[in-house]
This record gives sequence, C-alpha cells and structure tokens, in this order.
Amino acid sequence: MNTWLVKTSLFVNYFVFAILLNSVGTVILQVQNTFGVSESSASVLEAFKDLPIAITSFLVASFIARIGYRRAMLIALGFIAAVCLLMPQLPTFWMTKALFAATGVGFALVKVSVFATLGLVTSSRKEHASLMNFIESFFMVGVLSGYFIFSAFVDDANPESSNWLDVYYLLAAMSMTAFALLFVARIDESAVHSDDAPAFAQDFLDMLRLCIRPLVLVFVISAFLYVLIEQSIMSWLPTFNSKILNLSPSISIQMASILAASTALGRFSAGIFLRHFDWLKVLLFGLLSAATLVLVALPLAGESSGASISSWAAAPFAAFLFPLIGFCISPVYPAINSVILSALPARQHGPMAGLIVVFSALGGTSGSIITGTLFELFGGRTAFYFSLLPISLILISLIIFKRLSDQQQATEPRQ
Repeated sequence: MNTWLVKTSLFVNYFVFAILLNSVGTVILQVQNTFGVSESSASVLEAFKDLPIAITSFLVASFIARIGYRRAMLIALGFIAAVCLLMPQLPTFWMTKALFAATGVGFALVKVSVFATLGLVTSSRKEHASLMNFIESFFMVGVLSGYFIFSAFVDDANPESSNWLDVYYLLAAMSMTAFALLFVARIDESAVHSDDAPAFAQDFLDMLRLCIRPLVLVFVISAFLYVLIEQSIMSWLPTFNSKILNLSPSISIQMASILAASTALGRFSAGIFLRHFDWLKVLLFGLLSAATLVLVALPLAGESSGASISSWAAAPFAAFLFPLIGFCISPVYPAINSVILSALPARQHGPMAGLIVVFSALGGTSGSIITGTLFELFGGRTAFYFSLLPISLILISLIIFKRLSDQQQATEPRQ
C-alpha cells in the first residue's frame, strides 16, 4: 500500500466535501436573497444536510468495511458530481434542499471511510492524533477556499440573481478530479476483513452496544456539543455579517472565511502541540479562551445602519475579532475523535466512526436551527451569545471523558 498516495487521496476527498458541506452558511444567505425565504425557513438547510448524514452513517457504518472504504468513497464522489451538475439547471429552493441531502449522504460515506482508514495508515496513538488534526485542518482549508469560490460567483449589484449557482459546475469538476485520484490509489483493508465476519444484523448490534459504554456515551455528548457550537456559528456568520454588521453579500461571505482560516490554524497548531502536551489541558484552555472572546467581541457588534460596507478595510473590528473563536475551539473535535478511536481495536473503527458522524450531524442540525430561530426572534448578537451555554457544558463533559479514557487505557490497552 502506497501510504503517501492514500493519505493524499484522503486529504483531497475531505477538501471537496468541506467546500460543499460548509457552503451552507453562504447558501443560507443567498437563498434569502434569491428565493426570498425567511431566516427560520433557510435554517432547515442544515437539517437537509445533517439528517441524511446521520441516517446514512447509522445504516451503513456497522458494515461499511464489507463495502470497502475506498469503494464507498468512490460512490460518494461520483454521486455528488452528478448532483452538482443538476443544481444550476434547476434553480429552486427545493433543489437546494436536495443538493444538501445528497451532500449529506456522500459525506457520511466519505467521513466514516476516512476516519476508519486512518487506523490503517498510522502505527501509534500520537501519530493517529497528529494525522487526525492535520486532516481536519485541511478540511478547514477547504472551507476557507469555499468562501472565496462562492463569493466570486455572487453579484452584489443584483443580489436576487441566481448566477451564483454556476459555482456548482466547478464543484462537479473538482469532485470528478478527486474521484480520479482515489481511483488510482490502493488501500490495504485486510486488517478489517475476516472470513468469519459476523452477519449484518450482528454488525449493527455491535455498533449499538458501543453506545452503552460510558466512555463512548460521554464522547458522543462531547461531540454533539462541539458541533452544535461550531455549526451554529459557521452556518450563520455570513448572515450575521450581512444583517448585523451591514457588509455586502460578497464581503459577508468572504469575511466568514476568517472563521475557517482560524479553525484551520488552530487544528494545525494542535497537531503540533498534542505531540507534547496533555490533550485535556490544551482543550480546556481553548474553550475558556473562546468564552472570553464571545464576551469581548459581541458587544462590539452594533446593529446595521447606513450604507452597505463593500470592502475589508471598512469592516468593523468585530468582523475580524469574533471569527477567531475558531482557533480556540477547533482542536476539540479531532482530539476527542482520536482519543476514542485510539481506545478501540481497528475492527471497531468503522462502527465508531459511524457514531461520530451521526451525533456530529445531530449537533450541527440542532445548532443551526436553534441559532436561526434565535436570530429571527431576538437578533444575531443574542443568537451568538447562546454559544456560551454549550461551551460551559462541554468543559464538564471533557473532564469526565478524560477520566474515563485514562481508566480504560490503564485496564484495556489498544489492540
């Protein structure tokens, strides 16, 4: 197995789906302009993305090793390329929902496969944690790129135009390129295959049994809370920039890239720091810094007034400061994913990855809908102040998770 080529393929697959998945914040803003939908109606796009992720992961994760990780990723890339080609041909809100549903199904296959494959191409806990952070940081590079790619197709002079949908032709081409790269890669999946593998029903029951283990239960709570925080901010930051900070649509989208950039930098830095420092100390410091940033940055954001701001230079300080929350919270997700996967034998990585994706999807949907509703009822600043509650809860859950993971490591070493 060419490990370098396999890792490169995983990075590229993640990059493509990063753009598609996290375009939801941009699309939420654009469907309000193009199709005239309300904030609460637009917020359901997150559900159309995340619920298919959760359902697909739940159904296939227990036996995805039978399908083959590489084959599952090829199916996902081919499928999403076809749907992207359809999107500009059917410029409606329902097609937008269908696009995100398709994205969710494809990403579920890709993420479960990527997470499970990491265990096949790493040889130690530290290498696993480091690679997990690097691949998640590259995911955020994809998110960052997506903001600029989408904004290049937005017409500020005619916000109601549907020309921005042409971006999906480019995304279809990128998906086909990723398909071609993965097609030539080869992944040795023999470690997760066996001649006496249990039946599908047994596979499924084994995945459900994972949920009742205290370590896994606390993990899924932590993952749910983290994604709730991240997606509530990421999905609504372009709208916050536009309606609260009064930035033009294209600048609102571009400046949301600061969140993606800071998140990528945070995960890249964590890939280095976690080689030398205890993961809990790194994460707690980041979360406390995030809470401080919320309390400092949001009071600086005044309600929109006057002419629309159409340049970075004229943007208020809050537009630069608040998105730095990504740097503070970003190490949480890859770190806890690595801890839970490293605590399990390789044959359980597929089912565990499925649970990770399921509860991450549910957290993302919950965060976006709650934030969208608060945004419509009470305004953007109040909606973002809401993040302080899950930040407080995840601080507690991580302390418990650390205690349980240390106990398991002492009594049940990685197989």
